[in-house]
Amino acid sequence: MFVHKMWDDHELSKMVGKGIPFPMLSDAGGKIGRLFGIFNEAAGVENRGRFIIDPEGVCQGYEVLTPPVGRNIEESLRQVQAFQLVRETKGGEATPSGWRPGKKTLKPGPDLVGNVWKEWKTDMAFD
Repeated sequence: MFVHKMWDDHELSKMVGKGIPFPMLSDAGGKIGRLFGIFNEAAGVENRGRFIIDPEGVCQGYEVLTPPVGRNIEESLRQVQAFQLVRETKGGEATPSGWRPGKKTLKPGPDLVGNVWKEWKTDMAFD
């Protein structure tokens, strides 16, 4: 937890203003890392994991990376915003790859199958 505090105070705060708007978990004994299957027994630490868990406790998304590969906080926040939008619309809207708040969403349904390319214009891709 001390490494997280230092990272938030001295690194994240410089990258994203006030740091991240959600708690980070510290798992000194590896209990939760083992539960999620990301504990590296040989090294005695977890691989880097990010789990997006909804208010009902359901894991909606996750990413696990080995320690040398960094994570992208902007992508994590984008995904949280996308999950929130989908939740708010009760699945009535879907967010394509690279979606950002304010950008066009997709309407799930049979008519969308095989036609995403018609809706997903290049101005939406990889903003």
